[in-house]
Amino acid sequence: MQLGVIGLGRMGQIVVDRVTEAGHDVVAFDLDESAVATAADAGATPAESVVDLAERLGAGKRVWLMVPAGEAVDAALDDLVGVVDGEDVVVDAGNSNFQATLRRAERTDAAYLDCGTSGGPAGAELGFSLMVGGPEWAYEELTPVFDAVATGPEGHDRMGPSGSGHYVKMVHNGVEYALLQAYGEGFELLAEGRYDLDLEAVARTWNNGAVIRSWLLELCEEAFREEGSDLGTVADHVAGGSTGTWTVQEALEQEVPVPLIYAALAERFDSRATGDGPGRFSRRLANRLRYGFGRHEVRRRE
Repeated sequence: MQLGVIGLGRMGQIVVDRVTEAGHDVVAFDLDESAVATAADAGATPAESVVDLAERLGAGKRVWLMVPAGEAVDAALDDLVGVVDGEDVVVDAGNSNFQATLRRAERTDAAYLDCGTSGGPAGAELGFSLMVGGPEWAYEELTPVFDAVATGPEGHDRMGPSGSGHYVKMVHNGVEYALLQAYGEGFELLAEGRYDLDLEAVARTWNNGAVIRSWLLELCEEAFREEGSDLGTVADHVAGGSTGTWTVQEALEQEVPVPLIYAALAERFDSRATGDGPGRFSRRLANRLRYGFGRHEVRRRE
């Protein structure tokens, strides 16, 4: 299969690598010429613009957008106007708001697949978890690519009609917020409690057979190994919050109680008003864990 990839940041480069390694042909474009060169080194055909990319794909275009949610998605779709039609497929693999996805699906001539993506930079080796919404025929057409980008056939599925993929990913991120908060609070009690504990040893023990073992707990172990049980200079500042906010807003509209997710979101917001003091251990751990799974910048105390 031939696939056009627009957006060659960390995640986009991983898509290029995994798709080419699976034997598919890739045409790649990014505003950053050095990113295009990196993709070309990986075996992709470089394109000079979105229109050039579309022309190189020919009929039956399959286009993968891996650009930041928001204006960048709309800009890419604007460039595709007039060069895609109903026989083509566009995959929006960024984590857009599902309501924006519904609007984009209606205005795009091509079949539009919203693809919630989870796994972070670790997906370079393991593959991603992909939550896809949109027309069933388009999903089936892109299955070979989804197999390559995901952990395999079990790592992706069609969630339902347009918007459902990004909707499921939105809720996924809300759950993530609550899990980070739960691990953070537990380790905060251990850090401030009765015993002088090696938290790396605690996390490692829990990761071997305990009920609460998980990849996030493995990242806790990594954080304590690299930063120490006191988390060193990691600041009480947890960035992000848009998908958690969307989750809480949707829960309010649907009258579904989500107190844990709401509390975790509130903790994130409060972390940004604490100044440069030691702050909450739980939020410092969440800050470091975001680096572990997403390579987000770790805010440090001055």
